[in-house]
Amino acid sequence: MIIKKLHDMGIRSEHAYLAAMGSIGLSVIAWAGSLNAEPGAGVERADRWGIFVGEWAPTFFGLGLALSQFEQEDGTLQESGVRHLRDTAVPQAS
Repeated sequence: MIIKKLHDMGIRSEHAYLAAMGSIGLSVIAWAGSLNAEPGAGVERADRWGIFVGEWAPTFFGLGLALSQFEQEDGTLQESGVRHLRDTAVPQAS
């Protein structure tokens, strides 16, 4: 039900995967930012910020997988760039 609603809103599996990758980068930025912005708080506080943001990535990856499965069943799954390139490559002579 939730996956169908997300799909109907225009959110695709690629969006969820990009959000997951972005949250990994944001986790590193949050850790480094907390470490530099709060010098007296110590590494423990920076670690907590990094872990907090880092826990978003598995959620987004899970949503991406669920959306991908829904798109496969619905017939709306976009062809991946790699598969498209592989299928359209010129066959090699044998």
